Amino acid sequence: MSTSLIAMGVALFVVMNLVIGLAILSLLSGAFETLFGKPKLSILRSTKSGNFFAFGFRWNSAKEPAAVDTIRIRLFNPFGNPTQSEVVSQFGVKKVSFAEEVDMGPGLIELIGAKNFDSASVQVVVGSSKDGISWQFDMKGPKFKRLVNEAYLTVDQFIGDHNLGETKTSKPPIDVPIRAFIADTVPGKGAQLAIATNPAFANLFAGAAPAGGAAASGGTAATAENFAVTKVWIEPGCIVCNACEDIYKDVFDVQADTCYIRPGAPLDDGLRIQEAAEACPVEVIKFTKA
Repeated sequence: MSTSLIAMGVALFVVMNLVIGLAILSLLSGAFETLFGKPKLSILRSTKSGNFFAFGFRWNSAKEPAAVDTIRIRLFNPFGNPTQSEVVSQFGVKKVSFAEEVDMGPGLIELIGAKNFDSASVQVVVGSSKDGISWQFDMKGPKFKRLVNEAYLTVDQFIGDHNLGETKTSKPPIDVPIRAFIADTVPGKGAQLAIATNPAFANLFAGAAPAGGAAASGGTAATAENFAVTKVWIEPGCIVCNACEDIYKDVFDVQADTCYIRPGAPLDDGLRIQEAAEACPVEVIKFTKA
C-alpha cells in the first residue's frame, strides 16, 4: 500500500513539474515574442522638406504577410487646437521590412505645430490598403516631436544598418515565347512545344510567321483560329514565375504566393489563354473552351 502511495506521489510530482515547466516555457515564449517579435517603427531623419516624413518599419512578413503601402499620423489633442488631425500618404507596395521617406503634405507641419501639442497624443499607423491589415504605434506628443527632431539615421543608412536591401529578391528572368502551341507528337520524343527555341521545329521558323499564328506540324506556317473560353482557373502548385501575367495581364494576376484570375477577366481570346497555359512551367493553368 505504501509503495503504491509513493509511486503515485512521484508520478504526481513529475506531472506537476511538467505542467509548471510548460507554463514557464509558454510565458517565456510570449515574452520573447513581445520583446523581439513585435513590429517595430523607427522614425528617421528626413533629407527633404518639412512635409516629408522618414521612417523604417520591420515586421515578420513570413508570419504576417501583407502588401504595406500606407502610413497615417493622427493627432489627439483634446486640450489644444485643433483637437484632432490626420495626415495620410501612400507609397509603393512593400512586402518585407523597409524604410521609406514620404510626402505627408503641409498637414504634417500643422499637426506638429498644433497648440498645446505637448499635452497631445500621436498615433502612427502603418498598413495595407489592399489587405486591410495595419499596425499602430501610440506615443505622447513630446516623445513624437523628440524622435522627429533627434533622428539621425537616414533611410539609406537604416537600410544599410539592418541589411534590408538583402531581403529584396528578384525573380529570375523568364524567356516567354511570343506564341507556344503544342505540336503533334514528334517521333521518338512525344508531344513538344512548336516554338523557335525547340531544335525539332527550327526549320518551321526560318521565315517570318504570320502575326498571332502558330507553326503547324506539317512544316508550314498556319494561322490558328481564335476561340472563347467559359472558365479559366489556377490549380495548386503555382510558382509565381510571372509567365502567364507577362502574356495576358488582363486575365492573370500574379501575387506573392500564387496567381489569381482577375475579376471580370476577358474570356474571348482563347489563344492567349492557351498560350499562357502552355508557357506555365508547372502546368497549373486550366481552362474550358466555350
